[in-house]
Amino acid sequence: MKIMAIDYGDARTGLAICDKTEFLARPLPQINEKSMVKVADQIVTAAQQNQAEMLVLGLPRNMDGTEGARAQKSRKLAALLEQKCDLPIQLWDERSTTITAAGILSENGTFGKKRKDILDSVSATVILENFLSFRKNNPQK
Repeated sequence: MKIMAIDYGDARTGLAICDKTEFLARPLPQINEKSMVKVADQIVTAAQQNQAEMLVLGLPRNMDGTEGARAQKSRKLAALLEQKCDLPIQLWDERSTTITAAGILSENGTFGKKRKDILDSVSATVILENFLSFRKNNPQK
């Protein structure tokens, strides 16, 4: 199944997609937009263009597992996406994904503007890889 992951942010939203075998995940161009409605529209367009069959939206929880304002914004985006497309939407705990993505970019010598331009899509790829790993290890879910 082709699954698209979303790392939603106030100014930038990262996207990633996997192949039908759910083996390879790759980043897509990030969305540079602040309006939640416009972000949702661009996500739906990207999902259609990439023939996504499911959306996985990062849910930013606090380190203690509670939800704050960012998590509520992600839930609001999920509700908006449910209105705009008929794909299943899975919320996925995204704790530490940006830190992991930043580490990957540092290891590859990516800094400055180039890093800023891709960090959120790399974070979405980390979210997707974590989700795919869970699906592989829990096939009944």
